[in-house]
Amino acid sequence: MSDQLLAAGVVIVGAGHAGFQCADSLRRNGFDGRIVLVNGEADLPYQRPPLSKGHLLSPAGEEALWFRTANWFDDQNITLLNHTRVESIQNQRRQVSLSNGEPLDYQWLVLAPGARLRTLELPGANLDGVCYVKSMSDIRTIARWLPDTQQIVVVGGSFIALEFAATAAKLDKHVTVLVRGQRLMNNAVDDLLADYMLQQHRAHGVDIRFGTCLEAINGEQGRVASVLLNNGNRLPAQMLVAGIGVEIDTDLAQQAGLACGERAAGEPEGIRVDRQCLTSDNRIFAAGDAVISPNPYGNGLTRLESVQNAVDQAKLIATVITAKSTHDTPNEQAEAVQPQYDSVPWFWSDQYDIKLQMAGLFNGYDQRVQRGDTATGKFSTCYLRDGVLIAVHSVNKPADHMQARKLVAARIAPDIALLADENIKLNSLF
Repeated sequence: MSDQLLAAGVVIVGAGHAGFQCADSLRRNGFDGRIVLVNGEADLPYQRPPLSKGHLLSPAGEEALWFRTANWFDDQNITLLNHTRVESIQNQRRQVSLSNGEPLDYQWLVLAPGARLRTLELPGANLDGVCYVKSMSDIRTIARWLPDTQQIVVVGGSFIALEFAATAAKLDKHVTVLVRGQRLMNNAVDDLLADYMLQQHRAHGVDIRFGTCLEAINGEQGRVASVLLNNGNRLPAQMLVAGIGVEIDTDLAQQAGLACGERAAGEPEGIRVDRQCLTSDNRIFAAGDAVISPNPYGNGLTRLESVQNAVDQAKLIATVITAKSTHDTPNEQAEAVQPQYDSVPWFWSDQYDIKLQMAGLFNGYDQRVQRGDTATGKFSTCYLRDGVLIAVHSVNKPADHMQARKLVAARIAPDIALLADENIKLNSLF
């Protein structure tokens, strides 16, 4: 990059699913202005879900995780700045400052910072063999230690923690999962599904301990050798993998004076956006895990940690920016751009041969309807509120999941007897 001020039509901060998708969709929409994608990691932008799922079991290399090759960014005239961070935003000048000291102008700014890894803070947390599952670098570290590891302690009952536990069990490691609370997957699923997944992990030899947390990590010659638990017991381990959640990254947004939510104020933490993903600054958009927005399928402001949400918000932003960029005045821009975020939230998790798929948000349901027997390993649970279908969680029932997304979007009030009959296709309930 030259010493001269680098001007750009759109600057995108973050090259995860939201950031990459926004850049890709802008070009697909015909946006011909300059695009700069600021990537804090040294690697090419890549898919994150396989890191905790099948990547360690796959013979495919890291290239299989890339969104695109380096040549693609050149061909699309997208300036990719790897291993670079945005340090600050100067709203009035429409300019950001980069970690390499360069200023960068923008017409439109898109914040897609994601979330920061929550790390362990206890004695021994810096030992070799203490690992996390968030980045390509994390997985390289795990892969380096796996061959001479037999006993692994996993901290946390989150999706990522359990996905890694399943992967480690498939690699014939002895796995112990420590869960601070009394159930798996926090509040992401109901008690029935949490119990079902607990049984599956235990059937694969995974030792899951509830109400248990770490007091210290003990090492030998600089590497993890055992862990001390809050009950005084000590477990041998050569590796510890922590999946204890993330911290929302609102640093840039707050520095720029953008409106953000705070848990102390009774709302989720994150960057506030409207249903066009526009922040309180009319030149700055935001998308992904760090965003809270009015979601038509939630109650009030909602923050979602999901690839689907990140991708759909990014596509919407690209549509809005492309439309706004073809008009000169703010009034013309406002009249030209009508789309709003209206995507049904959906999520998935792969553990062993189990594909768990979730459509909609089940919080606040007042009726639960089961489709299929859990003993078969193929079933769906439907959640209703005031007679309206609001969510469906499916285990190894991909057809139910795909149809459920359409039914939730349509806000149908189904016949309960038909809903419970797994021989009746969900899409016939329209």
